[in-house]
Amino acid sequence: MQAWQVSEPGAAPTLGSVDSPVPVKGEIVVRVEAVGLNFADMLSIQGKYQVRHPFPYVPGMELSGVVETLGPETEGPAPGTRVLSTCSSGALAEHVALPATRVCPLPDCMSFAEAAGFPIAYGTSHLALTHTARLRTGETLFVTGAAGGVGLTAVEIGKRLGARVIASARGKDRLEIARAAGADVLIDSEAPGLKEALRAEGGVDVVYDAVGGPAFDAALRACRPEGRLLAIGFASGEVPQIPANLLLVKNLTVSGFWYGGMETHAPSLVAASLAELLRWRAEGLIRPHVSHVLPFDAFPEGLALLRDRRATGKVVIRLQQQ
Repeated sequence: MQAWQVSEPGAAPTLGSVDSPVPVKGEIVVRVEAVGLNFADMLSIQGKYQVRHPFPYVPGMELSGVVETLGPETEGPAPGTRVLSTCSSGALAEHVALPATRVCPLPDCMSFAEAAGFPIAYGTSHLALTHTARLRTGETLFVTGAAGGVGLTAVEIGKRLGARVIASARGKDRLEIARAAGADVLIDSEAPGLKEALRAEGGVDVVYDAVGGPAFDAALRACRPEGRLLAIGFASGEVPQIPANLLLVKNLTVSGFWYGGMETHAPSLVAASLAELLRWRAEGLIRPHVSHVLPFDAFPEGLALLRDRRATGKVVIRLQQQ
């Protein structure tokens, strides 16, 4: 089968032929229809992600497709079922073997392209806001990178949970996308005075930060007493250094959130979250935003869209099945 591979840390991915997977007990083979790209894919290719893959490896962490075969003595969706799944790697291939417990049937309303970029971004925002930050109705939520893959879902879910949402993104066009997702207040991330702008809005109760860098420090200083800050990622390349004295004087809480870690140590919580999100989607309460759908051979172009921050919402690679 055809698959993208990375030979060594930092090497350019190459498209070539690899062995097709054969499922063992507990596994399902899925014919991949679409793959969602994540910022983590770039870090993984560079050998800088928290999960280090032995090289060469096939990248790709989330996908949609059709069940082809089940391993021996394995219960799961029947062959022909449309499904989505996450995986630590291996999605950017024509077929992938997955644990049966990680495969979830799709509602009829979801296309393959939409489903491929659904679980990680929405799952991250849903669990971070409901389980970790415990966002409450009427609170103010500040989201950095609010037009990006996870940031846009945080805006949408925050609004769904009854929060007043302040969104930060670069430029008018990206801010308008955040507004369409439910943001109440828009702040251009390139404008000076973020701390002052947040304080002028009355401060914030919860910070959802996927960018890092100076924005995290500004939001920290604009938090109300007992505010909660979520460290989701560091797209800016700068990991914030947190002055503990500020945490003390305002009784603030800073929490990290990593969806992959939750899948490992709290799988039942992740499953319940995904079930609720898919129910919301089926009821039309959330509407995923996919800005680019590219063919299989354009995977490097998709990575460039993420690297250069030219995408909004999700970038999806669509395999051209015959």
